[in-house]
Amino acid sequence: MKTLLWFRRDLRLTDNPALIRGISDGDVIPVYIHAPQEEGDWAPGAASRWWLHHSLTALRADLRSRGSDLIIRQGASLAMLQSLIRETGAGQVLWNRLYDPALIRRDQGIKETLRAASVRAESFNAALLFEPRTVAKQDGDPYKVFTPFWKACLALGVPADVRSAPKRVPSPADLPEGADIDSIGLLPDLDWDAGFPELWTPGETGALARLADFMDEAVGDYDHLRNRPDCDGSSRLSPHLHFGEIGPRQVAAACQVAGDRRDSKGVDSFLREIGWREFAHHLLYHFPETTDEPLDPRFREVPWTAVDNKTLAAWRRGRTGIPLVDAAMRALWATGWMHNRARMVVASLLTKNIGAHWLTGAQWFWDTLVDADLANNTLGWQWTAGCGADAAPYFRVFNPVLQGERFDPKGDYVRRWVPELARLPARYIHKPWEAPQDVLEASGVRLGDSYPRPLVDLAESRRHALERWEMIKSAG
Repeated sequence: MKTLLWFRRDLRLTDNPALIRGISDGDVIPVYIHAPQEEGDWAPGAASRWWLHHSLTALRADLRSRGSDLIIRQGASLAMLQSLIRETGAGQVLWNRLYDPALIRRDQGIKETLRAASVRAESFNAALLFEPRTVAKQDGDPYKVFTPFWKACLALGVPADVRSAPKRVPSPADLPEGADIDSIGLLPDLDWDAGFPELWTPGETGALARLADFMDEAVGDYDHLRNRPDCDGSSRLSPHLHFGEIGPRQVAAACQVAGDRRDSKGVDSFLREIGWREFAHHLLYHFPETTDEPLDPRFREVPWTAVDNKTLAAWRRGRTGIPLVDAAMRALWATGWMHNRARMVVASLLTKNIGAHWLTGAQWFWDTLVDADLANNTLGWQWTAGCGADAAPYFRVFNPVLQGERFDPKGDYVRRWVPELARLPARYIHKPWEAPQDVLEASGVRLGDSYPRPLVDLAESRRHALERWEMIKSAG
């Protein structure tokens, strides 16, 4: 039987259950359909499109090396699949599941339509350790707190069985024509992505190399370095996981091997972060409205501040006058990625000190992160804003000065991304407004000129955030 293998965000050949099934049934016709309009308000942002271009290029090369190819089409997914069925005589369509609300609805409709036309249509789990519907509390309700959720997952047993990539992908000799990857317009017109290739290698080969390097060099120290943006202690696997260039079972298997070789504390801590990814998808699946609405209903009427364009631009471009925040935002713009600790700090400043709606930040991250993922992005912003599941209490306001002094103690992260402060002593690098004038002059820093003064008063804006919290409590 001929199979249409519909690639989406599962851009790999290793441990790809839809591919494995397709090969077992006969010839496979790999296809990617570009239909961003079907993702509603959360179509891929600019940084994600850059990654997708290069990931598709890598997947096509991998398929060609195994005797096949990747057929690119652009348009409505159902119409494209029906057209390909007519062109090829394929008897079934296989794909791996996605969990974004708009895509769940789309895929259900496509499955029903194909089956009604006597075409076999099946989907598989390639993206998660556990299907969101299979992990539940004793009363059947979904979890809203991470720790009991992850305990339940561990009790089920973390799957770590991995199927190898096929050496050959059997495909018909007369594969249908497809578009060139360049033609779907994923790359930017301006070269703002110039620094991305230095840091990232999209595609399955890059994902496997990154996992191997992290397991060999960094996972043992992960527990105590994971919060340090000044150190290379993160796995940076998040974009590879989002695009399915590597799957969580592969990560779990690598953790299993690494745990046998060394002290498992770092390994367990890293696997727990994969658990947070599972939790994010669990929440999105059961509470699909949270892409735009707070999970905590008390926050639906919060009087968020209407932020002016000048303030928002200062936050986006790293010109807030608060060094750790500025370093993080500039790193994001230059690399398409931000350290997780820094994400919490910049989100706290925007939602609590500035008072902006959490969606304002979520939408900026969506456009600028190469690992922009609807489940993770939603969880992260609602967690920091205090309006989601297992959230940091709203009255917890991250102090970016104390965070910098604790997690960037020598100021190396700030010096790298905010070079105008590079000559400041470590004592003042996270609070240059407290430095004596002679120290500023010796360091070449002119507050309000070479480097801005703080956009907000941290103490006063924290007080306003607490007042807002009192309003939320009294309204609830």
